[in-house]
Amino acid sequence: MIRGIYTAVSGLITQEAKQDSISNNLANVNTVGYKKDSIISKKFEDVLLQNFDKVVDGKNTRNVLGALSLGSRIDETYVDYEQGVIEATTKDTDFAIRGNGFFVVSKVDGVNNQNYYTRDGHFYLDREGYLVNDNGYKVMAIRNNGTIEPINLLVNGKVAKIKCDESGNISLNDIPTYKLNIADFENYSKLKKMGDNLYSGENPTTATKCKISQNALEKSNVNVMNEMADMMMTMRSFESNQKIVQSLDETLGKTVNEVGKV
Repeated sequence: MIRGIYTAVSGLITQEAKQDSISNNLANVNTVGYKKDSIISKKFEDVLLQNFDKVVDGKNTRNVLGALSLGSRIDETYVDYEQGVIEATTKDTDFAIRGNGFFVVSKVDGVNNQNYYTRDGHFYLDREGYLVNDNGYKVMAIRNNGTIEPINLLVNGKVAKIKCDESGNISLNDIPTYKLNIADFENYSKLKKMGDNLYSGENPTTATKCKISQNALEKSNVNVMNEMADMMMTMRSFESNQKIVQSLDETLGKTVNEVGKV
């Protein structure tokens, strides 16, 4: 009976984690470039139940009663990197990636620069004329001389007109100046979400199988209807496990308080 309570509680913990993940997905349904989280659960190893029966030739014989599951647990949390819908905008500093790859943004911390990766191409100009994201991190690009540096849109003290082709080549006032630094990774499972729609990863490569759209943004890949259906199923599973715990607790209470008296 005690074992049954632990089994049901493990289900409660798993369903609670799933509900937190679904709630986070729904909260970011309008976040540009957001990739939804999913949780995979698995059962604990089954326990083989058996008892000892009559003695045969001086030895106890065993009867196998069957297997007993000890509940469920979270196996892994993974990110679904499926392409989101591309939506047109009116801003020249909005970009979207079609295919694999991430924009590279750099956080300047003293003399050290920390690179992060994002699918959120909602950029704007800071006071110094650099192209930055919502956190103020500078968007990185490859200049014509081959160096990787932040994109500065100031030309002779004025903001230049920016144009970007599908290959990520950026022209300022019709003069080719930069190429967006689009990074990719061999194994996306090693990427880590850092918050603020940013990822960290090691050993990035240059993305070659993607196209860039200017005046466009990639929407979240969260499907609201699917998430709502998953939430309803999760809540029902949680309630079922909760009722099992209550039933076992009541039975255990009767065993201790009533059967004990007899």
